[in-house]
Amino acid sequence: MPPIAFYISGHGFGHAARQVEIMNAVAVRRPDLRIMIRSEAARWLFERTVVPPFDLDARPCDTGVTQIDSLRLDEAKTIADARAFYTGLDDRADAEALLLGSRDVRLVVSDAPPLACAAAARAGIPSVVVTNFTWDWIYEAYGEHLGASPDLIPAIQKAYRLATAVWRLPMHGGFDAFRPQSVVDVPFVARHGRHAPEETKRRLGLPSNRRLVLPSFGGYGLEGLNLDALDLDDAWHVVRVPDAAIYEAGLRYEDLVRAVDVVVTKPGYGIISECIANDTALLYTSRGRFAEYDVLVREMPKYLRCAHIEMDQLLAGRWRAALDAALRAPEPTQRPRTDGAVIVADMICARVERRVRDAGTDSPRRRTTDVSR
Repeated sequence: MPPIAFYISGHGFGHAARQVEIMNAVAVRRPDLRIMIRSEAARWLFERTVVPPFDLDARPCDTGVTQIDSLRLDEAKTIADARAFYTGLDDRADAEALLLGSRDVRLVVSDAPPLACAAAARAGIPSVVVTNFTWDWIYEAYGEHLGASPDLIPAIQKAYRLATAVWRLPMHGGFDAFRPQSVVDVPFVARHGRHAPEETKRRLGLPSNRRLVLPSFGGYGLEGLNLDALDLDDAWHVVRVPDAAIYEAGLRYEDLVRAVDVVVTKPGYGIISECIANDTALLYTSRGRFAEYDVLVREMPKYLRCAHIEMDQLLAGRWRAALDAALRAPEPTQRPRTDGAVIVADMICARVERRVRDAGTDSPRRRTTDVSR
């Protein structure tokens, strides 16, 4: 079978984590489908979590948001970087189209670089966007910085409109660029812990007789936070386990999320969906001006126990009252489906199989290919 290409924003871990779940679900259904990944997200994340063989092209395929750390961003540089990237979008799309054609790619999945849609259209390949937000929507919030970039938003929206279909995830915003008839809502794509909490605690040497709190601020880190100076008594244990140790123990990060009582984080689709899927409470703080934030804060109390902590309290280590509030929060009013990876994988396989069949090249013979791991 020919490959499918996943274009994944390198901003944080959330985009990559959910697409990994989709790739792995695709591999269960069609192990003969080859995977091409275009993303500058952390290579180790793909190497440790993607089950099928894959080719990784780690060049940037969008610019995302420029983060100072996990809770602070640089709005002016965000727009400047986006302007520089999308000014050359046509040339980039032409080059990407040649790449897709040389690999005989039959379907492009975007989460959510506009470049993917433009390149696929030039190559005559269908593209699907799988995401909960779009970059034009994010950048529109920084209107005061757009004066020197009047063509930025139109350029992004023009590329998005070339998508064949849009599979929209929950807690979404910013889909005005797409044709309404192309948008299909799908369930949460979430990572589920595979091991029982007690087994995870045993493998990682975590106590079973204390409440566990997991600080989770992703690859950007958080300056000014001293985990040794929190106002927690012996009833609490702060989990500080390096990512490498988690995987070396035969676990994944979602196993740890399932094992703890509360995750302390900034609101992001990835960690929220994992807390929903693993029935874990969440304590969140603000994350700078990011359009997705308001949507997530509005929506997530319907799906999980959560509470807010002011950033000054977070950095000062005054956590206890807020952690207690998260645990006492009302049970969610909805239990949403979290099998979106399976649903999307079925839709991907159906599209690829139909395209191969229509081209008259379908074959049950499995090919082998060199892969970059």
